[in-house]
Amino acid sequence: MPTSVLLDGTTIDLGEGESVLDALERQGVPMLSSCRSGVCQSCLMRALDGEVPAKAQSGLKESLRAQGYFLSCVCVPTTPLTVAMPGDRLDFISAILESDDIGAAVRRVRISIPEGFSWFAGQYITLIREDGIARSYSIASRPEDGCIEMHVRRIPGGAMSNWLHGGVGIGASVRFRGPFGDCFYTPGEPDAPLLLAGTGTGLAPLFGIVRESIRQKHSGTIRVFHGALNESGLYLREEMRQLAMDHGVDYRPCVLNNGATDHAELTVGSLDAIVGSQPLDTKKAKAYLCGDPGLVGKMRKQLFMRGLSNRRIFADAFVPTAQKQNSP
Repeated sequence: MPTSVLLDGTTIDLGEGESVLDALERQGVPMLSSCRSGVCQSCLMRALDGEVPAKAQSGLKESLRAQGYFLSCVCVPTTPLTVAMPGDRLDFISAILESDDIGAAVRRVRISIPEGFSWFAGQYITLIREDGIARSYSIASRPEDGCIEMHVRRIPGGAMSNWLHGGVGIGASVRFRGPFGDCFYTPGEPDAPLLLAGTGTGLAPLFGIVRESIRQKHSGTIRVFHGALNESGLYLREEMRQLAMDHGVDYRPCVLNNGATDHAELTVGSLDAIVGSQPLDTKKAKAYLCGDPGLVGKMRKQLFMRGLSNRRIFADAFVPTAQKQNSP
């Protein structure tokens, strides 16, 4: 049966099957959201009283679940729920330090590290503009790098990406929320073979994970597959070649369409087929999959079908921004 939510002393009735996010937006409450499918976590809220459906906390860290945090976009409560905005515990103010073009319509944006913020390379944050537009970006840097680095692909008509590509200047203040995600390197199995695969800016979290594994003196093989439609869609190739040369990383730039280019370094084919054909120690290997959600899903399924446990597969699917159903 329909129920209600209580926010700042105001009771809002929910329609049949209506999420907390939809109900609050219907009442004109300014809300952050992006994917609207429980992935990006930009719509995070806190439950002060009442029962939160398990689905609304799926994917959240245990520490967040224990504090009552939930994803309002997929929260359809069955009993009255008292809620609050996440507050200052997850929100931070930073500043733009650097912004430069690194090819393939990708801009490397570095922001300062606010006091009290910590993360693991490969996690992601949600940037929040003053007008309420929010988008999530993976962190390519490690805390030791002295900055938070993001790789932002310019999307035609993209409000946030175009702003970061030229609409915001060095020194500008930016707000973000996070960190989120469990796609990061964890020590403890230094000899485990690591398989990392990503499309487009899915390289960003992988770049951080690889460098962190090197810093942790990981002794197992490290293979990185970066996929794009064609060669012009690849970036950071010199940096990846240097990692391969200095640390024995097996770097494989992959393209779906080779065109007229005859480049011996390139592996041609769909990324899921390339990854699926690799030798794999299913008892010891760990896989990190990032980028296009369709390809991430295919690669995850292939690796699982070959015997790799889901507990050893870490994924960060870049879910596109969702439009509200009543938007033009």
